[in-house]
Amino acid sequence: MSNPIDAPAGGQRYDVAILGAGIAGSMLAAVLARNGVRTLLVDAGLHPRFAVGESTIPYTSALVRLISARYDVPEIANMSTYKDIRNNISRNCGWKKNFGFVYHRPGLAQNPVEANQLVLPVALQTETHLFRQDVDAYMFNVALKYGADARTGVKIADVDIDGGTGVVLHADSGEQFHAEYIVDASGFRSPLAERLSLREEPTRARTHSRSVFTHMLGVKPFDQTDSGSRHGQPSRWHDGTLHHVFDGGWLWVIPFDNSKGSLNPLCSVGLTLDPRVHPAGAMGPQEEFDTFLRRFPAVAEQFKEARAARPWVATGRLQYSSKQVIGDRFCLTSHAAGFIDPLYSRGLTNSFEVVNALAWRLIEASRDGDWAMERFQYVEDLQQGLFDVHDDLVYTSFVSFRDYDLWNAVFRTWAMGTMLAALNLENAYFEFAGHGRDEVFRNLEQTRYPGSPFPISDGFNDMCGTAVKLCQQVETGALDPKTAADRLFAVLQQADYMPSAFKMGDPKERYVYVTPPKMVQAAKWAGSEAPEEVGHVLHGAMGGLVQERLRNLLPRLRR
Repeated sequence: MSNPIDAPAGGQRYDVAILGAGIAGSMLAAVLARNGVRTLLVDAGLHPRFAVGESTIPYTSALVRLISARYDVPEIANMSTYKDIRNNISRNCGWKKNFGFVYHRPGLAQNPVEANQLVLPVALQTETHLFRQDVDAYMFNVALKYGADARTGVKIADVDIDGGTGVVLHADSGEQFHAEYIVDASGFRSPLAERLSLREEPTRARTHSRSVFTHMLGVKPFDQTDSGSRHGQPSRWHDGTLHHVFDGGWLWVIPFDNSKGSLNPLCSVGLTLDPRVHPAGAMGPQEEFDTFLRRFPAVAEQFKEARAARPWVATGRLQYSSKQVIGDRFCLTSHAAGFIDPLYSRGLTNSFEVVNALAWRLIEASRDGDWAMERFQYVEDLQQGLFDVHDDLVYTSFVSFRDYDLWNAVFRTWAMGTMLAALNLENAYFEFAGHGRDEVFRNLEQTRYPGSPFPISDGFNDMCGTAVKLCQQVETGALDPKTAADRLFAVLQQADYMPSAFKMGDPKERYVYVTPPKMVQAAKWAGSEAPEEVGHVLHGAMGGLVQERLRNLLPRLRR
């Protein structure tokens, strides 16, 4: 490291310095400043700015309002529903009522029976397609409102850390900033990861993918194409995040113009490919995208009149990891710690998970002066667990993309996880709302499965492990995809942690649609047949969500 760090002569010494003023760094800064922590937020860039990670999931929204309530920052809750975002943050965002997956084979017409959809129960919640430049700027301004100091347009050239005395940040300009602790929430080019040689080389990730992406104008709703109109799915493809999946990759389509209140004509589009199946050649990203469209005519129909609204971005391999994210006086979080793939929109969720776990530890450390690394050990376990869990999920998905039957089974493992994860957090939120004791959130950390979307169930986590093992056998050629699909469906049919009303184990039920009658059946199951730990969570979460929805409806009905 360096020699002991002296306090600045006549200057401000912060409790926590945060590198990166994106949505995660700004949220952490807002939470800390609101709770009396002297906080500095430093970023080489300026707002507004382009960012990806634009699609929320129910787990994201549950985390957002949990963090808002736990740390008493009501402005954060404005990001928890599409309606609140539209009314309080930006009308440039789109709504998200479903997750759609359409399976394709090169050169062939799309088979209408090879499509899947998870439809969100709109009576309870609508997710959002975030126009990140607006939402990130909003969160940054919330941090300033609560007293965080910010220095944007300032590049940190070096960092000195001393476990006994604190941290000094050295800017290119010659300025120095002093703090007790540093959180790096920047990204792949993390100053701390480079300074401390924290990157894992090679990464342990099983997933291999690269991406080209941009924002486009003129993208036709898939429902208005010949192929997209043949499925009979319960929710319009255009009303959600659409994934076109195929052997070796997937394409995201995230419209911002799909609701009446939106003012934004743009659509986020990204092509993500396994470079071992689709090597990067000498083509530029636009030419590569056009070449892809020629191979998949059903997808091409959606882009006949589309054009890029900003320069394409092309990446190398997306996956990177860190052998250590917590140390004396520092933490790597968000995309400074690692990244897998945009599939399933887990980036924001993982970032907010770490904000939630890290914030209360930093608040307590600022009050008692104990910055010992041991205090933050759970954050290390959590971040590494989140990385591995997402890697397992995306890895199994890429393997399954080679065969629809296997993909149809793997799709269920993700759908279960995203639904159960949100309910687990909602249950904790409603318990906290009832008594206000923070212990309900700290109890969530007492688990053998840090990073798992549903850590309370051994059965769920065993099922996820089975999916990985089956896909590994498929990848090595030891097992054919259809046999692997049959075996995974057999496991799903025995799942006692998911209501049978949702029919997750039935391969013919390609559209997961949680209707009100199914919710009633699930509530009865939670109170009678479910394992005790699962039944408690589901019953509490669903009951709380229904009661909350009724409270919101009553004033309108009385008008």
